[in-house]
Amino acid sequence: MAPFLAYEDKGGDDLASSGSSASTALPLVLIHGHPFDRTMWDPQLAAFSATRRVIAPDLRGYGASPVVPGVTPLSVFAEDIAALLDELGVREFVLAGLSMGGQIAMECCRRFPGRVRGLVLADTFPAAETPAGKKARADMADRLLHEGMRGYADEVLYRMVAPYADAEVAAHVHRMMTATAPEGAAAALRGRAERPDYRDLLTTLTVPALVLVGEDDEYTPVEDAEAMHAALPDATLHVIPRAAHLPNLERPAEFNRVLGEFLERVDG
Repeated sequence: MAPFLAYEDKGGDDLASSGSSASTALPLVLIHGHPFDRTMWDPQLAAFSATRRVIAPDLRGYGASPVVPGVTPLSVFAEDIAALLDELGVREFVLAGLSMGGQIAMECCRRFPGRVRGLVLADTFPAAETPAGKKARADMADRLLHEGMRGYADEVLYRMVAPYADAEVAAHVHRMMTATAPEGAAAALRGRAERPDYRDLLTTLTVPALVLVGEDDEYTPVEDAEAMHAALPDATLHVIPRAAHLPNLERPAEFNRVLGEFLERVDG
């Protein structure tokens, strides 16, 4: 049966055939944010597939995955990821998510905690949506369906990345946003508006966790990361300077250094 999601799956076959001891490293699963796709993780796929299997799906409604209009709750995204990993024969893994991807990662921990051996939460937050936030997401969903993605992408580009970000990085982010299907983005916005509160869940997660955030992130500021770090029983916090909401693209060397140290700890 073909997987529902489009995805990248790098590192596993080459490592296994080489007999490298690195082939015993835990797979790394990367969940992108909104309104992006799996190419958001290109620097991490390149860096870590040399030492472990790295899997990066396009969520439903994004990238090359099927577009399903309507409402897509975080629980559906999590079920899609579990089904993909089942199809790929991956039982246990380190799970990393950024922004909406971080909230999907939390939902995965709620649904199948025994499979997650390490958790990376980047530029995200665990609280349920406020009434004002629900209205804003519904209004934005309507706008995207009516106008398409370009106007929104133009408006938010330099909040997604810092105004001083590398021009090629900014262009990549803008391409991802404008290439996203409005129907998929709207469905995710409506589903995300109804997400549960994950703050209590975080206090129960005993696996090693890494919390990352861009120093200049306006969407999920450093204070949100500090609160998650305080809630998680076994967590490390790292603030990445000179980055906004996408530090994995804006400052990939720093992001990868910290993530690599965390992965070594989890493997050990």
